[in-house]
Amino acid sequence: ARRNIHRVPGTAVFMAYSSDGAPPVLLHHLKHNQVLHETVVLLSVRTSDSAKVSGANRLRVESLGQNFYRVQVTYGYMEEANVPEALRQAHTFGLVTDPATTTFYLGRESLGIGGAAKMAHWRKRLFAFMSKNAQDVSWYFNLPPRRVVELGMQLEL
Repeated sequence: ARRNIHRVPGTAVFMAYSSDGAPPVLLHHLKHNQVLHETVVLLSVRTSDSAKVSGANRLRVESLGQNFYRVQVTYGYMEEANVPEALRQAHTFGLVTDPATTTFYLGRESLGIGGAAKMAHWRKRLFAFMSKNAQDVSWYFNLPPRRVVELGMQLEL
């Protein structure tokens, strides 16, 4: 609010590993584009130890003010994650989004093996290889292909 950042129409959903703090992809987006959408959703997905999660325990929505929301969705380990459907259900908590104007932002890390981490060189190479060949996150979360933006960052192991 103090920086008076320009807001553009629509909703931006920033996928986050953790339900605490600001996701790195949001900070990366803001640093390079210097704008935010009218509605900003910080969304994290958890997998429960239970096979299924009841509707009442699936979704948690917290308003952070300034049209920012923190959303946590929990699925059972036998359930298929469907983030757009969870956002539709969030209207019962006061978060109204339009699928046609919602953009999903994902972070993608490109890992280099030349960093100072105290890890055997072959392990760094294996980890980087596995990371590069991991399943596409947008497919896993059932995100609409034409509504996804990936922002990359280069990291050294």
